[in-house]
Amino acid sequence: MIDGTYAASSALNAFSKKLAVVSSNVANMNTDGYKKSRAILKDGQNGGVEFSTQKIDTPGSLIPYEEGSNVQVKETSNVDLAEEMVHMILAQRGQEANAKSLEAQDELRGTILNIVG
Repeated sequence: MIDGTYAASSALNAFSKKLAVVSSNVANMNTDGYKKSRAILKDGQNGGVEFSTQKIDTPGSLIPYEEGSNVQVKETSNVDLAEEMVHMILAQRGQEANAKSLEAQDELRGTILNIVG
């Protein structure tokens, strides 16, 4: 595969996975004790993008509640919606940029084929 196409397609795939991680965090933000995950993108071999996830183990807020005559404490999730929205926007813009890159490369190949042909 041509290097630019490989780089853009692997980045597009990585940003899709990043959106899935953000979606999971947002879906579980009201689940007591849930620990958010973070998508990590880094340079891979041959100009591609490698994807991995990391669990963020920071504590959530502690909320007291009554169970019968006893007062208990429960931990909420550590998901911050504002932070997740920023990550979602970054992933969306990354997808859009790489999709445009693939479109431009496709158009360039078509132009070259028309000139040669």
